[in-house]
Amino acid sequence: METNNHQINDYSAVLERKYGRKGTSERARFDEEAYTFYTSQVLVEARKEAKMTQSELAEKVGTNKSYISKIENGLIEPGVGLFLRIINALGLKFDIVRPVM
Repeated sequence: METNNHQINDYSAVLERKYGRKGTSERARFDEEAYTFYTSQVLVEARKEAKMTQSELAEKVGTNKSYISKIENGLIEPGVGLFLRIINALGLKFDIVRPVM
């Protein structure tokens, strides 16, 4: 049984049933959208913790408030350069690491 009183016991099975198995195009699309949403929420929280408005962040990184809003709402993904400028402006750290084999 996957759920019990609305508690999920096997989240992988729920995702598989709803979005397909890992490796399928449907699942890849879901995973990408979920990651975009998660990243946008991290940026929103960091901006709020920095007590910065979207306009202030936009000015610091060389874009406009509307673009920052779209990023924060998960509607668009910024290019790498802008993403790194946002990370830096918010005092976040970005590491590239090799996966453990």
